[in-house]
Order: sequence, then structure tokens, then C-alpha cells
Amino acid sequence: VICFPYVPGSSSPAFQAVSLLAGVLFSIGSTSLVGNAFAGVVLIYMRSFRVGDRVKIADTMGDVEEKTLLVTRIKTVKNEHITIANSMILNNHVINFSKAADRDGLILYTTITIGYDAAWRTVHELLLRAASRTPFLTDSPAPFVLQTSLDDSYVSYQINVFTKYPRKMTTIYSELRQNIQDSFNEAGVEIMSPAYHA
Repeated sequence: VICFPYVPGSSSPAFQAVSLLAGVLFSIGSTSLVGNAFAGVVLIYMRSFRVGDRVKIADTMGDVEEKTLLVTRIKTVKNEHITIANSMILNNHVINFSKAADRDGLILYTTITIGYDAAWRTVHELLLRAASRTPFLTDSPAPFVLQTSLDDSYVSYQINVFTKYPRKMTTIYSELRQNIQDSFNEAGVEIMSPAYHA
């Protein structure tokens, strides 16, 4: 601004018009840039996540690899590297699986449906047995079972387990479900989804 009057030809209407047009174009083009930078500053002070945390932002879940002023880079469990604009993060909900995992433990859960012919105490015992066979889970707090609904032909049971390893969520879920299948097959109790064989 200080140097502008000393530029040769700066007083001509054509030069002033071109300068004005360039300023308008720069202002319009930089709105998203400024928005992302502002969002980056806000995210720093919100402390929603740190580098290394397992997070879910909108539909993307993975580990935070890098936080910059403009973007955040996430590596998914399939080794996909995703770059997310900070303004998008600010406009979406962020689920941080790592924040309280060390202190309280992260609760993972899965639901199965079992017919009314199976005693609920037996189902609880089988679910807890499956949890005891699954690695990376804590003994304290101990796993617990909730009965989430009583439907027309089956009961919904939810097994809840604690882990301090949020980055192994995918493996834990897979092995927990495998162990549930094994436990129920060994006991001869059929898992309904939601149909069953009569």
C-alpha cells in the first residue's frame, strides 16, 4: 500500500482497475485458505486430538499422522492416507478413541440376538467366556453384558469390553466376534440374525 503511489503508471485508471480486479480475485480465492487457517488455530486450542490418536472424523476413521495449520492427515487401518481440510473438521463431529483409553479404558461393544429358548444367564456366561479369550482386553474394569431389547422372537444382548489399545480396535472386534461364534457353537446355542432354523 505504501509503495503503490510510486509504481510507474499507478495514477492511470487502467492500472487502478487491474489492481482492483486482482485484489478482488485474491480476496475471493483466499477465503477457503483463510477459513482453513482459522480452523487450524481453533483446533489447536480445542485439543480435540493429538498426533497418534485414533479418531473418527465424519466417515473417516484412522490414526492422526500430522496436524498443520491448513490440513490434518490421517492414516486408515487399510494404509490409506487421507488429507482433511481443517474447516471440514471444525464443521463435523470428532470422535477420539484414544483420549481416555489410558485412564478409563475404551469400551468396545457388539450385539447379538438369541432366541427366548436360551436362558439369559447361559447367554451372559457364553459372552463373558468369549471376552475372556480375546486378547488386548483388560480384566479390570471387567466385561459386562446388557440386554438391549426384547423383540418378538429374540432377545438382543450387547457384550461390552474394555481395552487400552484403541489402535487395535479392528483386530479386537474381529477376534471377539470369532470367539463369540466359537463359544455359542460349543454350547449348541444358535445365534439368530434375526432368523433361525426350526
